[in-house]
Amino acid sequence: MRIYSILYLALICLTGACRDAQKKPYVRTAKDTLPAKSNIDPSIPGNFSPQRSMRFDSTQIGQFLSQYPLLKEYGSDIQKFYNSRQFSYAWFDSLGIIEQAGNLLNRIENIADEGLSQKVLYKGAFDTLVADEQNKTNDRTTAPSVDINTELMLTAQYFYYARHVWQGLPQKEVEAMDWFLPRKKIEKDALLDSLLRSPTDSFLADEPLYYQYYKLKDQLKEYRTIASQGGWPTIKADKKKYQLGDSGTAIKQIRAYLHVTGDLPPDDGSSLFDSTLARGIKSFQRRFGMNEDAVVGPAVIREMNVPVNQRIEQIVVNMERCRWVPARPMGEYLVINIPDYKLYVFNNDSALWNMNVVVGQAVHKTVIFYGEMKYVVFSPYWNIPPGILKNEVLPGIRRNPNYLASHRMEKVGNSYRQKPGPANSLGLVKFLFPNSYNIYLHDTPSKNLFGRENRAFSHGCIRLAEPKKLAEYLLRHQPEWTTDKITRAMNAGKEQYVTLKDPMPVFIGYFTAFVTSDGKLNFRQDVYNRDGRLAKTMMQ
Repeated sequence: MRIYSILYLALICLTGACRDAQKKPYVRTAKDTLPAKSNIDPSIPGNFSPQRSMRFDSTQIGQFLSQYPLLKEYGSDIQKFYNSRQFSYAWFDSLGIIEQAGNLLNRIENIADEGLSQKVLYKGAFDTLVADEQNKTNDRTTAPSVDINTELMLTAQYFYYARHVWQGLPQKEVEAMDWFLPRKKIEKDALLDSLLRSPTDSFLADEPLYYQYYKLKDQLKEYRTIASQGGWPTIKADKKKYQLGDSGTAIKQIRAYLHVTGDLPPDDGSSLFDSTLARGIKSFQRRFGMNEDAVVGPAVIREMNVPVNQRIEQIVVNMERCRWVPARPMGEYLVINIPDYKLYVFNNDSALWNMNVVVGQAVHKTVIFYGEMKYVVFSPYWNIPPGILKNEVLPGIRRNPNYLASHRMEKVGNSYRQKPGPANSLGLVKFLFPNSYNIYLHDTPSKNLFGRENRAFSHGCIRLAEPKKLAEYLLRHQPEWTTDKITRAMNAGKEQYVTLKDPMPVFIGYFTAFVTSDGKLNFRQDVYNRDGRLAKTMMQ
């Protein structure tokens, strides 16, 4: 199914119209595997040779793992890989060790470039084994040889790399951080066979990672360079805000900061807030999801004064989140990024358009999960959730006998609901993707919140700034639903369910750092304070 081949960053939240839910849902595990390549010409120099004459005794795997016990957790992967090969060598051919071995060694020794703090297991032995075999292979005066420890060390290190770089933290630890998006699965043994068969220059080129990962990896390198050069200046503000025409020492510091981050051309050292600086401020505000008014107020100063090492940590934790999502976006889908307060409409890996959303308050944290949108409901009733009924509606009824009538509510059996209409808390349309959290997307009569920078105000569900636009998009393949008909249904005052011809995948995620299509690194506030916990978990 196309639902399991996806994601940008990824994202959502809850609104006052939704019921809080503590129960964790059953989440199907996404399958995002890469099949082994076929029809490879084994005569290409440096390629893996599909020979079967060079084999080893299966008991040597156990002996190797006894010698290098820290690699035992990869024992079952190693055994499975060689079972499928009838225990023939993978990293050696008739000419000696293959070139891909050096490439893998290089990638593992530079694992810090992947935003990971793990130390290479048995680094000294790994270096020595591969170097010795490479020297033997290059020495034309001696006959080529094979070494079982080098062979098994390379395979074990490959599985180590795949586990940490491609898959990330274990499922249990990820779910402990309330992340319930489907995790990708990687056929590591098939992928290893494929990589060994690839030309040397493309070894590890088809890594099963979401494209945002690579963009963040490039930015990690840039920000580490900034850190190595002393970071950026601290802004010492002597007034509440700075704007066009102002001057002072703080403005020189702001100008220097924007030059370091790439928001401003080369710094001319001026202390005047001119039009060039105003453009740089707008660039900064755009990257941080702020209103682009070119005014440097407390919020801008606060973000500028975040140390570079903290920004590096923010990049690293979002690289880790990218490891958890399917790698190859395919088809149409919706992504809601909670810290970004936006819904994105995607086709494959291209963002078509987006809209502002309102998400859950910090006390009503949005669940990060996946669903399939199946219904559009025009002129919906609002079935009042038990929590809101208990805390707001019933006390209101006790205080005011006309409470129900004044709020266009009615009692149906033992429950209460609000009638359709412009004043309905769900607005004129809602969008359902069945889930155990009772979360959905909907319109709202309160439009003023969409212009704010911080839009975490709801009890649960996601409020949409442009619900009619989404309805038109979802129903565009159902020609009977013209724009006029959608408008009439939204204002009919009579609830109407429409089943989508093709269910739409919806991904609700949490990314506080991401790179936009223009190549700009964006940061968002950690509205639910999730980054710190993930960073600590990664350091364990």
